Amino acid sequence: MGLIGELILLPLAPVRGTGWVLRQVVAEAERQYYDPAAVQRELRLLEERLEAGEIDEAAFDRREDELLDRLEQQRKGTRQP
Repeated sequence: MGLIGELILLPLAPVRGTGWVLRQVVAEAERQYYDPAAVQRELRLLEERLEAGEIDEAAFDRREDELLDRLEQQRKGTRQP
């Protein structure tokens, strides 16, 4: 795009910048969501909560399945929150 095109699109710069920032935030959130270390940490905390009696077996099983699905999706490269 030439100089004239840039000048014409200059009023849209804040919108384009905001879109870029949002894409960066989403990418970082996905990276953290699928981070294996974070998922394993959540699994450990979940097990501690079960042992402490804070949650019941059904809630543990449900949340454990969600966390294991996240790990599997990360390993396969198919990220679908």
